[in-house]
Amino acid sequence: MNDGPTSRFSAGVALTALVAAAARAIETRHPEGLIADPYAEFFVRAAETPVRLPVSPDEVEEAEAGPLWGRGQQYFALRTRVFDDFLQDCAHHGGIRQLVMLGAGLDTRALRLDWPTDCVVYEVDRFDLFAFKQDVLDAMGARAAVAHQHVIADLESNWARNMRAAGFDPARPTAWVIEGVIPYMPGLVERSLLATVSVLSAPGSALAYEILQAHDAAKIRANSLYAQMEQRVGVHLSGLLSDDARPDSAGALAAAGWEMSEESVYRFTEQYGRGPAAGADDSIACARWVMGYRRRRHGN
Repeated sequence: MNDGPTSRFSAGVALTALVAAAARAIETRHPEGLIADPYAEFFVRAAETPVRLPVSPDEVEEAEAGPLWGRGQQYFALRTRVFDDFLQDCAHHGGIRQLVMLGAGLDTRALRLDWPTDCVVYEVDRFDLFAFKQDVLDAMGARAAVAHQHVIADLESNWARNMRAAGFDPARPTAWVIEGVIPYMPGLVERSLLATVSVLSAPGSALAYEILQAHDAAKIRANSLYAQMEQRVGVHLSGLLSDDARPDSAGALAAAGWEMSEESVYRFTEQYGRGPAAGADDSIACARWVMGYRRRRHGN
């Protein structure tokens, strides 16, 4: 029984966010871990879930090559580190002071990373996730050292209005991260989301997000990573996949004045010396991490 705040996570996106938190908790305890997230374990332990989720390497029975808590966990951990470093570089070296996580889930970058004191961190997600998240952090006495805003919004609706109401200033350069969201959006929604990000981004802004490149939805639904997540945890990610042809979002952003790059996950495994290895026929082989920078106006 939990002594602190609890919430029931039984299906869908909220449970997916909890699985990602479990992956970060495992990585935090790994002797060669890429990240340090001291809050992730508390989210997992506070939540009521259909099955108990592991929070340390000792609680994982499968080998590191296994689909879910092997390759899947490594993917989540590496993605966290790569996007952490992207945001930190934007803030400490790029001079960006406005940082936005769209679909923030249970990540706690506002608390666990070192930010310049004049930064403002915006997290955008659903009310139920934020309520649970804040209850756990309050019970821990955890507070961000910088200005920090929870923006309640649905990314398929007019979330930009809620951002502005929370104090977001589109005239200032912004660093955006969209993590664990876009691969499951219909093509039209993906185009709308990134077009809105572009409109809200002043010159000097930066963006990082993930896609499943030219994926075959039926094939991915049947692969071992998705199948095991559904069998063991009850997260039906495959049911969220759209059969739509994926848009060329990077091309659209390039046409709007962004300098874009798109990399395989395995390239970052090589760079960091830890992460999912190439070879398995699963959705990780289709994943690409896209990063872009909006060119500054001449003379800026």
